[in-house]
Amino acid sequence: MKYILLIGDGMGDVPVPSLDGRTPLEAAETPAMDRLARQAEMLLVRTVPEGYPPGSDVANLSLMGYEPERYYTGRAPLEAASLGVELAPEEIAFRCNLVHVERPGDGRLVMVDYSSGHITTDESRQLIEALQAACGNDRLRLYPGVSYRHLLVYRGELPAGFATVPPHDHSDRDVTDFFQAYRQIEAFPPLLATAESILADHPVNRERQRQGKRTANAIWLWGEGKRPAMSTLEARFGIRGGLISAVDLLKGLGVLGGLNVVDVPGATGYLDTNYEGKAQAALDVLAKDDFVLVHVEAPDETGHQGLAQEKVRAVADFDRRIVGPIVEAMERRGEPFRLVVTMDHYTPVHRRTHEDWPVPMFLYDSRGIAAPSGRTYTEANVQAAVRASGQATLSGAAFFQRFVEREARG
Repeated sequence: MKYILLIGDGMGDVPVPSLDGRTPLEAAETPAMDRLARQAEMLLVRTVPEGYPPGSDVANLSLMGYEPERYYTGRAPLEAASLGVELAPEEIAFRCNLVHVERPGDGRLVMVDYSSGHITTDESRQLIEALQAACGNDRLRLYPGVSYRHLLVYRGELPAGFATVPPHDHSDRDVTDFFQAYRQIEAFPPLLATAESILADHPVNRERQRQGKRTANAIWLWGEGKRPAMSTLEARFGIRGGLISAVDLLKGLGVLGGLNVVDVPGATGYLDTNYEGKAQAALDVLAKDDFVLVHVEAPDETGHQGLAQEKVRAVADFDRRIVGPIVEAMERRGEPFRLVVTMDHYTPVHRRTHEDWPVPMFLYDSRGIAAPSGRTYTEANVQAAVRASGQATLSGAAFFQRFVEREARG
């Protein structure tokens, strides 16, 4: 049996006026998902336990069968694992975004763009390397990641009550108070000031400005935490396989879960990602192992940007270029498989941030199931199917055990 978990990050939404009152999932052409969903079981899964932030870190940890209450320590440690950065017990990892902010006066700071115009990986690497050369020391180390997503490792303790916020939750909003919180850590104000000075005059930013693109004019630190203690999926469930994503967070989960993390050339985490490369990589994993997770970031990114039509496109591309090709190839191979299509959380375009609502998904089994839903895959259809069946909303851990047909070994 092969187990296939396909995640359209942030794919869930609510009715959008500009889409004639439909959600992007309802508005998009999704023939592959709809065909499977009609023959599948529909489920609602609470990927974000009560009291936890509705981020992709908590949600995807749940979707892989790990209870956040037991395993979650923060987002950045997962990204550190992806980058091969070993955290000492006294070290704390922070996600380090390259962002574009504006200072309209009166000392205020506004978060204009959490991604610096989706800066390229090559451009951002040059910027992070320049910052490391100027700011790196025995307490602070910077590591380049993908696009705007990078890593800072801090050796020290955090003050009681210290907390950060993700920049994508505060687009076009005043973030002055959040920025002031960094002053609680002695090493951070000099770092942030030096970073702003270096970024302002860096050739990469001068060229972006010349081309009319947004510059990366500041860094934003968030998602802090220490390395979690996680046993592998093979140890817990007896399955082996791989993970395919453009996002360091997901790659880190794969590393800590003992999966083979496949790097796909041209995987960007946006609408221009290499969908075909991801689909083929998944099929290559399934040729030798029994589990694969494919994660696509584009629906979430377009949700954060408030772009309804682009989110529709992202969902349609996920269906046409990921779900369809993988299923068609598996059917040609003639091997039995179980497949889940889901989102990790909602990212409504009108809110431009995450919601912690239970996520709708379907579980397809190529051998057939006793009571197929007969419905296409939409948020409303899944909710109606679950109500009609009388089944309860599942936790992430309960869902994963059901998916792979075995209980966790601790």
